[in-house]
Amino acid sequence: MTYELSMPVARTPKTSAEDIRQRLATRIISSELSPGTPLDETALATEFSVSRTPVREALRLLAASGLVQQRPHATALVAKPDEATLAGMFEVMGYLEALCAGLSAAHMAHAERHSLQRLHTEMAEIVRSGDTAVYAKANERFHSAIYDGAHNDYLAEMTQSTRQRLQPFRRAQFNTLGRLSQSHGEHGDVVLAIMRGDRRGAEEAMQRHIGIVQAAFAGLQDDTGRLVSATVATKLPLRA
Repeated sequence: MTYELSMPVARTPKTSAEDIRQRLATRIISSELSPGTPLDETALATEFSVSRTPVREALRLLAASGLVQQRPHATALVAKPDEATLAGMFEVMGYLEALCAGLSAAHMAHAERHSLQRLHTEMAEIVRSGDTAVYAKANERFHSAIYDGAHNDYLAEMTQSTRQRLQPFRRAQFNTLGRLSQSHGEHGDVVLAIMRGDRRGAEEAMQRHIGIVQAAFAGLQDDTGRLVSATVATKLPLRA
């Protein structure tokens, strides 16, 4: 069953480069492609039946996430950010998204608040379907609506850029058992605070949500860094 969300997509629609990026990111995070594996542009273009241009763009985006190492005049190699780097990225993401949520609670127009609430309600149907791919797309719309609702273009740009770097890791957490339902519940706390105009509550709810996203991704990995099934706690202490 296909779900049509009433809130329009504010960002650039998915391109072939984005599709390639997501598919390669999944292989790298799951350790199907191990660090040091060469990523030949010509071979990948043949595999995905595209020109080398979208492949080159996909590799550039993967490099921004730390999943690919690009070297001048040499074949790109699979890489992974170390735990400290990834933790630092999630920490910054938590603060940026919390700030966006707080400003949205303070500045969102009435129509924007109700559009966000409507999108959240529609996402409940996706949760019931268990379609992780559709939920991941709707999840990006949800967060983008909050970035825009802050009415601070510079903050929205910074937050979107950081999110782009973390997207492969954020998407992976939806493979955690029960994560869709938990994520939707966490979103509900954010929406409620924004609807009430509760800036502090929105900040706390969003920062808690991002902390759980990080824990969910960490819970998917075993000691070798491969992805495994796992269940995560639904509450984490708010970062200071």
